[in-house]
Amino acid sequence: MSSHNESILREPLVTGKNITYAKVTDDILLPVENKPNKAWWIGFTVAVLGAMLWVVSVGYTFWTGIGAWGLNKTVGWAWDITDFVWWVGIGHAGTLISAVLLLFRQNWRNSINRSAEAMTIFAVICAATYVVAHMGRPWLAYWIFPLPNQFGSLWVNFNSPLVWDAFAISTYFTVSLVFWYCGLLPDIASVRDRASGLKRRIYSILSFGWNGSVKTWQRFEIVSLILAGISTPLVLSVHTIVSMDFATSVIPGWHTTIFPPYFVAGAIFSGFAMVQTLLLILRKVMNFEDYITMFHIEAMNKIIMTTGSIVGIAYLTELFIAWYSGSEYEMYAFANRVAGPYAWAYWAMMTCNVISPQLFWFKKIRTSIPISWVLSIVVNIGMWFERFVIIVTSLHRDYLPSSWAMFYPTWVDVGIFVGSIGLFFTLFLLFLRFLPGIAIAEVKLLLKSASLQQKTKLVQEGAFPEDQVEFFRNSLEKYDTVTEEDIKELRKK
Repeated sequence: MSSHNESILREPLVTGKNITYAKVTDDILLPVENKPNKAWWIGFTVAVLGAMLWVVSVGYTFWTGIGAWGLNKTVGWAWDITDFVWWVGIGHAGTLISAVLLLFRQNWRNSINRSAEAMTIFAVICAATYVVAHMGRPWLAYWIFPLPNQFGSLWVNFNSPLVWDAFAISTYFTVSLVFWYCGLLPDIASVRDRASGLKRRIYSILSFGWNGSVKTWQRFEIVSLILAGISTPLVLSVHTIVSMDFATSVIPGWHTTIFPPYFVAGAIFSGFAMVQTLLLILRKVMNFEDYITMFHIEAMNKIIMTTGSIVGIAYLTELFIAWYSGSEYEMYAFANRVAGPYAWAYWAMMTCNVISPQLFWFKKIRTSIPISWVLSIVVNIGMWFERFVIIVTSLHRDYLPSSWAMFYPTWVDVGIFVGSIGLFFTLFLLFLRFLPGIAIAEVKLLLKSASLQQKTKLVQEGAFPEDQVEFFRNSLEKYDTVTEEDIKELRKK
């Protein structure tokens, strides 16, 4: 076997027959260059209606004040902070797939990083809206930044985790946006070169003069690695800082050192689940089955299973720490979660986040597209309940029984949350309409090494031992895009 050939034991990352560089460009740019199909219009219409609900709900909040929410004197944080942490967590997978997997030279990221990066940008935008809305006086949002006194504000309290949030999330958003846009440049240039008229002029401006020269590609790769190196610490830092909103307090159920690693694992868990939800729809609606293969789906399911197990260990560790602490208040906080008025939310969280991911131990389940899609949604439901349980159940019963209270969301709470989902999908669908949903240039790198047709050619040339070829044949049986004829071709020598 030639040293430059990829091992036959590795499953193909691009399937299909007669895949050429030109065909890759045509397939991926088809949704961009042509009118959107019926499925896109249906999804976009529903998403826009949701975004309109968000506008109405947020507008009502700004006009009336946060008294429009279901908050009370005891539960001062509720759905707003729950949704904020949930959206920040969802945005984590984009940076992990883009930066960490790039540094580790994992080629299976090439087909999924573009959509994951876009998801990060839009999720962080949705999270930022909650920060501004919760301020009560959104026109003074600039007070969170360290502006000198002549601007009419005081210097911020740098001891506050909320200030750390502002810096962490703004840094995360900026770096993620630059990373995403730099990766888009060669693909925007491809759209530019195939367009005409006004469309060509717009994409020409957006491509920043990309000419495809060797020097340009060298700089592109260097900048990508630098940005990946900068982004990688953000995977750990951003959600660690978000967790400190709770961990640095003295409230039972929050004051624990396990929160930073536990929140990071949970963020990756929910982020990959959302990537899975989006990519399975994208794969079907945009006909990207040859580029988002069963290998990608199974790899993401394995990460969901692993991080779900870590989150489950964190839940059990929390219970142990509460018991071992000997603090009656800490023990009561967790007993209240397990058996109190919000026990239904706690057990929904445990079922969705701990039990459901364990189904991915079974190969048939983690290679089933319908089940994978349903479980990815179940995971994100569970992660929302996790944040709800941490925040609301820790607040609604404090040291004084006379101040105990229940939280009941109003239509504004529900409207902002449902509307933020509509806003997210509106932005994501617009992204798919005007920009390539898969990185064209990066997928082309796989054709001569990791594609099914290349490996089939090498098998027919006798480049691999028969036992390895048999293993390769068996692994292809789970691919929904690989037919019996494709497998039979591997037997022709």
